[in-house]
Amino acid sequence: MTGMTGLVAAQTPAPKPEEKKVEKTDKPVEKKMTSRNANGTVKSATADSVVVAGKDKGKDTEWTFAVDPKTKIKKAGKDITAKDLAPGDAVHVRYMEHDGKAVASAISVRPPKKDEVAKKTATDKPAAEKK
Repeated sequence: MTGMTGLVAAQTPAPKPEEKKVEKTDKPVEKKMTSRNANGTVKSATADSVVVAGKDKGKDTEWTFAVDPKTKIKKAGKDITAKDLAPGDAVHVRYMEHDGKAVASAISVRPPKKDEVAKKTATDKPAAEKK
């Protein structure tokens, strides 16, 4: 009988290596959110949004960016809030599309160009006093 057990064991097929199973899920594949950039001038700003006019692919365009507590806004190296932005401020905005909405992650106010500063200072000079 011992001889039969060895013969039976020898005829048992070797176990098959497990095949990798690819599971399909119903979840949509989430795309990694990439940040985008926009440059332009502020048209209006509130505590929770900023409207910027600029150019995109050579065409004039206007963006409305949502602003949340995580949005970092800097002007002259100092942290400010969205409502501190003034119309006409030149800005660079880094943002992400989230649920079909552009959400600003960082807004940097660029310093004005030298010729713009010269124009502004020329118009801001007080009139000569009369004697």
